[in-house]
Amino acid sequence: MRMRWIMGMILLAAFSGGSLYAQTPQQPLTLEESVRIALAQSLSLSSDIEGIAASEFRRKAAFTDFLPKWTGQYSHSKANQPSIVGAGGLFSSVDSKHVFNFSTAATQPLYAGGSISANYRLEKIGVDISKTNAEVTKRDVVLQVREGYFNILNSLKLKDVAEQQVKQLEAQLEVTKAFFDVGIQPKNDVLLAEVQLANARQDLARAENGVAVAKSSFNTLLRRGINEPLDVVDILKYKPFTLLFEDCLQEAHRERPEIRNTVFSIMQAKEGVKVAKSGYFPTVNLSGNYNRASEEAHLHGDIVNERWSFTTLASITFWEWGKTKYQVGESKARVTQAEIARTQLIEGITLEVKNAYLNVQVAEKNIRVAEKAIEQAEENLRMNEERYKYQVATQTEVLNAVTLLTQARANYYTALSDFNIAKVTLDRAMGRMYP
Repeated sequence: MRMRWIMGMILLAAFSGGSLYAQTPQQPLTLEESVRIALAQSLSLSSDIEGIAASEFRRKAAFTDFLPKWTGQYSHSKANQPSIVGAGGLFSSVDSKHVFNFSTAATQPLYAGGSISANYRLEKIGVDISKTNAEVTKRDVVLQVREGYFNILNSLKLKDVAEQQVKQLEAQLEVTKAFFDVGIQPKNDVLLAEVQLANARQDLARAENGVAVAKSSFNTLLRRGINEPLDVVDILKYKPFTLLFEDCLQEAHRERPEIRNTVFSIMQAKEGVKVAKSGYFPTVNLSGNYNRASEEAHLHGDIVNERWSFTTLASITFWEWGKTKYQVGESKARVTQAEIARTQLIEGITLEVKNAYLNVQVAEKNIRVAEKAIEQAEENLRMNEERYKYQVATQTEVLNAVTLLTQARANYYTALSDFNIAKVTLDRAMGRMYP
């Protein structure tokens, strides 16, 4: 029975490529999966979430100012002779030199010039600001992921272009050697082809390094191991851009969370004015007090004094050398500052959208130019290779044609990557989380 189990495991290992546990090949990451991972792992976003919790605690703390406050005191006094304890016009003699006293008071604010409610609204707006900050961070993380994703694709395309150049130059070197062997071409042409091939291999090494750097940066962004294997789905393509600038700008003014934050900041500043103005008004509090004194530590037995009372107290500061006035003036200046900041932000966003929109248009034009250049470069290489076979063209012309084609292909993929990155940058400028 045990032998039969061992034979079964050996067969399983054979059919699974020599491993008892077949490894599931890693699936390429999609852009959507990358965004989801980055948002889940982002430390900046986690910090903003904690900021929301902190703001919520401040709001709850501000709400407690509406509620009564309850305090209590317990004291022990020792004198060198018997004490006399009095309360409410009634005095009692204490035979003991020890007096224990307990007092408690509850105070309910009835009116505070509007400062309590204004301060609560101020902290409530602070929660909205913290939530909006988290929305800003989310959009920034999404932009970083999308840019990093397209940078990987661009580096992979440039690596493919470098590999194609190496293959073309290797083929050209073989042709040149064949011509040299039969005495048609001089040794210099062979040496020139070898130098060009060596340069192309260096370009390929740099391109491979570019891929490694792009993937490492992306792994870091997703908080994965920096050397963890990474493959992505190829979505580097061109789709005509049809939005008008006016539409992009309107969406940005409507959707950008930063603009909403400036509105909240203005609201907070206005509540600050109300808090400052409360100094012009009286405060009214209702308080209840209870006091009990005894010779016994547990306050039972012979009660020396027991008293309770309710008090309504209204107080106002008539003169403070203009302090309240200055505080109100400062708060009003804060409102003006917040309004100016909002105007500046809107102007900055307008310029940001314009720049991103123009970058999309430039990249789109470059794609069309690069596509045409590839067609021309391929035809130029084909013609020069044919002419070289019949010794009508020189090797230098062929090598130059290979270089021109390589540059045209690199320009095309760079323009294609620039176009996609420009679009995601425009999406961020418009306040989009994702297209």
